[in-house]
Amino acid sequence: MRIQNIHQFTEHHRFYMYREFSLSVIDQKMLQLVYQPMIGATATGLYQLLYYQVDTDRVGYSVMESQRKLFLGLGLEMNDAGRRQLALQASRLEAVGLLQSSRLVVPDGEDVIYEYELLPPQSPVEFFRNQHLTMYLRDQVGKYAVIHLREQFFAPEPDELAMAEPAKENLSVPFYELFELGTTAVDHELEQALTEVAPARQPAPRTAVETAGIQYGEIIMRFPRHSANRPHVEKLRSDAEGMATLNYLAYKYNLTVVDLCRLLDEDGVFTARGELLEEELQLRANRTYRQERQRDDVRQRTLARIASAGGAPEEEELPAEHAVDTEHRLAVPAQLAGRCDVAQYNMLMRNEPHTRFLQRFFPGAVPEWMDRVFERIDLNYRLPAPVINVLIHYVLGQPDNKRVNKAFIDAVASNMLVRQIDTFEKAVLYVREQEDKDAQGGQAEARRPGNGGSRQRPGGGARRKPELPIIEDSGERQEISEQELEELRQLARKLDGKG
Repeated sequence: MRIQNIHQFTEHHRFYMYREFSLSVIDQKMLQLVYQPMIGATATGLYQLLYYQVDTDRVGYSVMESQRKLFLGLGLEMNDAGRRQLALQASRLEAVGLLQSSRLVVPDGEDVIYEYELLPPQSPVEFFRNQHLTMYLRDQVGKYAVIHLREQFFAPEPDELAMAEPAKENLSVPFYELFELGTTAVDHELEQALTEVAPARQPAPRTAVETAGIQYGEIIMRFPRHSANRPHVEKLRSDAEGMATLNYLAYKYNLTVVDLCRLLDEDGVFTARGELLEEELQLRANRTYRQERQRDDVRQRTLARIASAGGAPEEEELPAEHAVDTEHRLAVPAQLAGRCDVAQYNMLMRNEPHTRFLQRFFPGAVPEWMDRVFERIDLNYRLPAPVINVLIHYVLGQPDNKRVNKAFIDAVASNMLVRQIDTFEKAVLYVREQEDKDAQGGQAEARRPGNGGSRQRPGGGARRKPELPIIEDSGERQEISEQELEELRQLARKLDGKG
């Protein structure tokens, strides 16, 4: 449920519910055993509360009431936290296909009305064919619990019939062989009456599962004939769930039919009985996806080098220079101190390509690994040149730049991408924010008891020995006379008991 302003979704707003089905025993069992572990007991309670707004022996609309009834039924507080909680539970129902929410604006009025349309739970056959729902249920309860749940919904076929695999003949009698309709004309009055009393809406379509659309014939036509796995692949012809799994993995990891055939031809993707190992196949598909991404990155960088080596056309205009406001200027780093002032440095950082700007931080050639890292950020991450220059300033222009490595540079660039930093001004604000955090972290580190204060033992307790002051040698020596020396000797003999 997408609620932009929480004050537009309160307990004072009215709602009504619509459904065109009735829950069966199987549906109730699916809600309790399958859907509830995925969405939680509160969301399941909201579904039941909405369902019983209409009598169980009827379908259609409920009366309009304030949403206070939902808050009280779920035990939620009538405040911002309770409203967010109700919206969250409705979102969970919407995500698994049990609810569709709408907001109706009343004509010539300022009030809005919320419509909750309930959808029936999927049947056990439909649910376990749905790949993303089954995988999410596995993440919540585990693989073996999913297998146990599925066994509770399906009565097994007798072993005698399963092993024999007999031929099947359809003996069902169609309608027109047994019954005959009257020869009278169509009753228009009856059709009009049924239309008038029918609900003014069509059933909500179920959300289609995204697949790659690969058919069994495409796989078997390209699969090697002498492969050891060909008998197992041929069984997929009658295995709808296996084909759904393959299509889901192909859609998820952008695999072609050739890639899928190559993965199915490898050892270890089928058991000895010919069952498909989904986790192993997904692991290998993920590996193929990552390798293909890496090859695409290298291909893009190679094409960019070829294009840059060819030179730009003479008639191509140079990009216009952009000025930098005073409030968005960064200080000149120590490496470039004395070579340019603040205004010149920020103009270079704002308008120069990152390759030229990076060379200014090194007296000689730029290290090859660093050149490749920023090349990947430019060509694959597609960060603008001014943002990359600010990134270079943040990484190389700090006084304490001990963290300069591939992982750190890639982490900062990824953080910029996630935070949608696409302009020079946003990048400058980001760098200032990071510098403030680094400064606060350094002050907190300096205030720790182990830094600059009294030492602590490894276990965390204080030392028992006090810190004794050390007397330094001043270098001055005083001469002792013979009389004073004799007195000291007599005192020593007296102390020894010889005097």
